Amino acid sequence: MPESTVHRPLVAPSVETDQLAVDTLRFLAADMVEAANSGHPGMPMGAAPMAWTLWSRHLRHDPADPAWADRDRFVLSAGHGSALLYGLLHMFGYDLPTEELRRFRQLGSRTPGHPEFGETPGVECTTGPLGQGLAMAVGMALAERMSHARYPEITDHRTYAIVGDGCLMEGVSHEAASFAGHLGLGRLIVLWDDNAITIDGAVDRSCGDDQIARFAAYGWHTEVVPDGTDIEAIDAAIRRAEADPRPSFLAVRTVIGHGAPDVAGTAKAHGAPLGADQLARAKEIAGWGYPPFAVPEQVGATCAVLAEIGAGDRADWLDRFAEFAAAAPERAEEFTRAAARILPAGLAEALSGTVGDAPRATRQSSQACLDAVLSVMPELVGGSADLAGSTGTSCGPVVARDDYSRTAIAFGIREFGMAAILNGISLHGGFRVFGSTFLVFADYLRPALRLSALMGQPVIYVLTHDSIAVGEDGPTHQPVEHVESLRVIPGLQVLRPADDTETALAWELALTRTDGPTALILSRQALPQDTRAPIDHPGTDSQSAAPGGDLRTVELVATGSEVALAAAVAEQLRADGYTVRVVSALDRWRYSPAPSAHTVSIEAGSTTGWAGLVDLAIGIDEFGHSGPGAEVMAHHGFTVEAVLTRIREYLGGTR
Repeated sequence: MPESTVHRPLVAPSVETDQLAVDTLRFLAADMVEAANSGHPGMPMGAAPMAWTLWSRHLRHDPADPAWADRDRFVLSAGHGSALLYGLLHMFGYDLPTEELRRFRQLGSRTPGHPEFGETPGVECTTGPLGQGLAMAVGMALAERMSHARYPEITDHRTYAIVGDGCLMEGVSHEAASFAGHLGLGRLIVLWDDNAITIDGAVDRSCGDDQIARFAAYGWHTEVVPDGTDIEAIDAAIRRAEADPRPSFLAVRTVIGHGAPDVAGTAKAHGAPLGADQLARAKEIAGWGYPPFAVPEQVGATCAVLAEIGAGDRADWLDRFAEFAAAAPERAEEFTRAAARILPAGLAEALSGTVGDAPRATRQSSQACLDAVLSVMPELVGGSADLAGSTGTSCGPVVARDDYSRTAIAFGIREFGMAAILNGISLHGGFRVFGSTFLVFADYLRPALRLSALMGQPVIYVLTHDSIAVGEDGPTHQPVEHVESLRVIPGLQVLRPADDTETALAWELALTRTDGPTALILSRQALPQDTRAPIDHPGTDSQSAAPGGDLRTVELVATGSEVALAAAVAEQLRADGYTVRVVSALDRWRYSPAPSAHTVSIEAGSTTGWAGLVDLAIGIDEFGHSGPGAEVMAHHGFTVEAVLTRIREYLGGTR
């Protein structure tokens, strides 16, 4: 299909219908906020014309199948304006009845305060943390280009987003927009709701950026629409953007709270109900004589026609897919399998071949796993924040604007942007994704990782250089609290393997999981392979039976690089006459302490989580130091002698 294809309805609504539809969106949003006595009416009232123009003239979608693979994507990055999106979905016939609009922001409704993926049909991603919607839209646009490069016969769609001033002030918008411009993601069109107001007041109190110049500098096509109520001008600007090979940024000048006489254009319209009197006056000025939550028949009929056009687009795509499957059954099967997140045959066998005998860092073990997975799983794509060689995530030539078919993505030094873009690729569908950086820089990407978990997206985070054993780079690069801080994120699987075998298992667990993210915590330094017995591995299913019940029984539980240390300590304790069991807790949440043993944890990180789980938690609750890794570890007590002393003192005190 030619790159210049522009999709549009067969007919455009009349001027009268356009105005009626825009007013419908405005007052549906205002009614929702008024009923809830909570929410943000101003953005929907100002942005309604651009949203209606986009949905009525450009967006290819089918309310009867919100997830068809070749639909256009729409992201409301300014998620506080969720009532605008819910109004659109309701008007176009998605499964969002009036009752749900009346329950806006109420417990258990499908109209939460900010759009949430999986809660509302037609919502492409969870937005609200400003800027992340824009970054996820970049990820969706990249996924479209990558899919088109692999399956040009069946991939031909665009990504549209509406952003606000807050989205553009957040730093992640810079990371994502710079990346999109570099890769020339021309199927991405961003409309800026340029209303010059934030919660605290006028934008110019805190920001004087020339956003048009900024995006032009990134390599985007830019344009200004000076009147955000001019549907024809907005439409023409979008059409020019669709014809441009670059990503596009359209600054649409709007008035927040448009039509509300006393609050329009002020911060008062941003985050509070208009109030019964103000809302009544706004409706009177607009000549709106319909009851609350009404969709006039003329608007409903127009939206139904537009929805039928969308259904026709989907039917055409299904025909194209059938032709594609007949001509290329193996490629069609691969597309279908990847879209369903079904793992390929041979994955376990490929991973088993990565296990060796020689000591090596688990980041190197992970690189071997990644190479093995890519040999059987072409839909796995990803990269690093400029650290591929250091984190073991090299995977060939990088994606470029002249070749989107490649597997490796060079994210540059953009950790937050990387993670948010990975969320967008994952949400788009058809790919499994990974991204990497040093564990200490998980702080930079944490907000997007949190959304991975909230949205249930199986993003794999490869986080290396996992302890003070990093050494000479010093405390700025030595994670101490980071593993523990990741473990408290609901829905995030945190795996810290000890050797080749556990690293291969960690990759298999990460890929098998399809309902949430995984963090792989990997070492910089070489670790021995697990050749000493007995070391139990409860990380896959359940805790094995506890050892004997007398006071001479000790259970040592460790993760990652400290498993070998625990094994060496165990030998000394056995010589003292203790029965000792060593547990490698690949996933701490799967570990259950033996009820009739002295339990001791050994992990080169914060003891906060372990302290409530075991009898004695040996770890690090202070920052590290600069020096050779082994010396820094010894300085903080991570030697056989130092750990033995701690345990013997504890055991002596319990007799």
